[in-house]
Amino acid sequence: MKTYAAIALLSGMAVPAGAAPIALDHVRLFAGGGAPVEDATVLIDGDHVVAAGRAVPVPPTAERRDYRGYTVMPGLISDHSHVGAVSGVSTGPQNYTAEIIAGQLAQYRRYGVTTVVALGNNRPLFDSLRVQAHAGRLPADLFGVDQGIGAPDGAPPQAMMKSAPDQLYRPATVAEAKAAVDRMVAAKTDLVKIWVDTFGGTLPRKMRPEIVAAVIAQAHARGVRVAAHIHDLADARMVVAAGADILAHGVRDQPIPPEFAGELKTRGVWYVATLELDEATTAWAEQAPWTRTAFARAALSPELARQVDDPAWRARTLADPKAAEARTSLAMNLRNLKILHDAGVRIGFGTDSGAAPLRVPGIAEHRELALMVEAGLSPVEALTVATSRAAEEMGLADRGTIAAGRRADLLVVRGDPTRNIAAIDDIVESWSAGTVVKGPLPAPEHALRD
Repeated sequence: MKTYAAIALLSGMAVPAGAAPIALDHVRLFAGGGAPVEDATVLIDGDHVVAAGRAVPVPPTAERRDYRGYTVMPGLISDHSHVGAVSGVSTGPQNYTAEIIAGQLAQYRRYGVTTVVALGNNRPLFDSLRVQAHAGRLPADLFGVDQGIGAPDGAPPQAMMKSAPDQLYRPATVAEAKAAVDRMVAAKTDLVKIWVDTFGGTLPRKMRPEIVAAVIAQAHARGVRVAAHIHDLADARMVVAAGADILAHGVRDQPIPPEFAGELKTRGVWYVATLELDEATTAWAEQAPWTRTAFARAALSPELARQVDDPAWRARTLADPKAAEARTSLAMNLRNLKILHDAGVRIGFGTDSGAAPLRVPGIAEHRELALMVEAGLSPVEALTVATSRAAEEMGLADRGTIAAGRRADLLVVRGDPTRNIAAIDDIVESWSAGTVVKGPLPAPEHALRD
């Protein structure tokens, strides 16, 4: 296994310069919500922010850096991603290794994602990796669900996920469901995840309501919240009625009616749309303009780059009925996100990146922001969801905003993404607890040159 130090060198990571504070001067400061502050200063000491705003007193011992023309914002926080599921174009438990996961976290970090929530299908290795990440020994911080809970002969589909026996529980009885929750809680899981739907009718059965209710009740009794994988409105209603805390995907079969939007708001349920899940199904095969940029291509492994460049693969992908289904689902998901956002429902940030080869870590998060703006959110609203609101969903009070005492988790970009969300792609550097990965992102040999 590569050491973290070796991975850090490969990804451009640098340790803070000595013990002196660092002042980022003349920045445009987006602190995690509201209008940006122009000509601001962010003062960093070690792993935390000392002060941020205008007229910040800077000690004479501080290293001053002129960041004129740059926007400094909190690092992005993904509330729904996966690690260790994919390597190149392969999916399966053989990819759940410390080296592969560290490399994936390094890629998230290069793209400004400083906190990753791996939402299920993890293996026992996850528990030690999470400890290392919290201690700053991995490129990005890591939270998540341990194994997660699916249904026998149901979701998540074994043919797609190829889950190992230590990677997923499929309880057949209420007693087994409660025991699965207890085992995950004993391992200090951050959340419990349930897969409820039939993946578009491709599976013979879905999780039974009594199992859903037992999992949620047991998790709540043990002080842990539950995220539910859903697709259709009917399943969303069922899990919310049972007490689910997070809808881990958007409702994509029909418009969400006002009364259900009101119920989500009243109950305080978090909604994570994962718009990029459906877009990625077709975008790479369609060669959407964003997929041809050096910024996007830099995120592809050589194996995945060869696949998306293969005309035969593209033709097969676009001829598959799933392509048309994905386009329809995305259109409905965009509509429902705007409905819920306008209704005041709690919106989290996630993409399902890392669960399948086309859901590319880092790039998926940038595309999610662009799609949120396409749905009708303003750039400021989208950035707020991806920073302070995403932190709030996970109960992380130490990040998501730039203020005194918060972690020095920052994303620095050229231009102003609060006015034009595309500026989020022009990365200068990212910070995680005071360590820096410099940009811009490298464009490897297989990247297209503009």
